[in-house]
Amino acid sequence: MFESVFYTPEIDREAIRHVLNEPESQHAIRVLRLKSGEKVTLVDGKGSAYDCMIVNPHQKRCEVEVINRLDGVGKRDYRVHIAIAPTKLNERTEWFLEKATEIGIDEVTPILSQHSERKELKLERMDKIIVAAMKQSQKAYKPILNEMMSFTDFLKKYKDVKAQKYIAHCHQGEKMKLKEAKACSDVIVMIGPEGDFSEEEVECAIRCGYKACTLGNSRLRTETAALVACHTIHLINE
Repeated sequence: MFESVFYTPEIDREAIRHVLNEPESQHAIRVLRLKSGEKVTLVDGKGSAYDCMIVNPHQKRCEVEVINRLDGVGKRDYRVHIAIAPTKLNERTEWFLEKATEIGIDEVTPILSQHSERKELKLERMDKIIVAAMKQSQKAYKPILNEMMSFTDFLKKYKDVKAQKYIAHCHQGEKMKLKEAKACSDVIVMIGPEGDFSEEEVECAIRCGYKACTLGNSRLRTETAALVACHTIHLINE
């Protein structure tokens, strides 16, 4: 387990000393009341963790000395990418981002579909939620949060990406269970809005190489379905 974790994406990999930015310095010194000589861990969001010791406990420019660096912390041989139509209530999408980050997710793309009710997002706030969850769950990799894009633009952008691709929906028709996906392979799962994807969208995705899938017998809320999809992929790979 890491010591107190601080997010430092701008850290110099070769430097012996590093100064935390003002928000992280305040959190370390004013909130946690850390002192000179105490151990902390810095993560860069790219898989590296730095064991450090506080040498100058300043509230605005806390300086630390790097003792050791670990690379590839928590690296997996598969990636999880969830494309989700944001919920009408922001809190539900934010809840998904927090919990998915804790469980482990690599990329999230908000998508705008035919039945979407929310068409604008506060990405800066969502990114802060991801960072907080990454630190709390002691992750060294920060999930990628993409700008919102239309359903069709998403299909076009990831057309040539090598991954297992699934679209979850509640319409009638032949569907596989997501838990039957192959292990050790990148996965993209599309999750629709409260009103589900339209049948036209499902057919379009299938023509683009996606497989229709089900997440179980229960009808799930959007954010629950997205989290279940994320967790299912991890269970497959255990």
